Amino acid sequence: MVAKKLFIAAAAALLPFMIAAPALAQANIQSGLCTGADLTITDNPTDNCADNNSTDHITNLVHEIINILSTVVGIVAVVMIIIGGLRYVTSGGNDASVTSAKNTILYAIIGLIIVALSQVLVHFTLSRVTNG
Repeated sequence: MVAKKLFIAAAAALLPFMIAAPALAQANIQSGLCTGADLTITDNPTDNCADNNSTDHITNLVHEIINILSTVVGIVAVVMIIIGGLRYVTSGGNDASVTSAKNTILYAIIGLIIVALSQVLVHFTLSRVTNG
């Protein structure tokens, strides 16, 4: 019961960040895209995209999405480590509660490791695809 209340409190505390992240991503996406749908007639139709090509825009978009998702998952994992620690402290020596708390901490740490490795894998793959 205490863990459920802690989780709700942590989710309520993180709610502003979860709401602001997609808005920030949308602003970055809209500002970073090339204006290919602009129907104005100019002498140089690629004037708006002269310094970057579409591959750079797609790469930047993927980087932004991966960074936002990794941040959200990292925050959730840290919150779960805190909840697991609090459950461990408040277990009162009950073997089932101690095991459950240890599993929560273990799975949250595994989640953090997976997020870190996925960051490395995605950045490596994007660098090979865009530079190759």
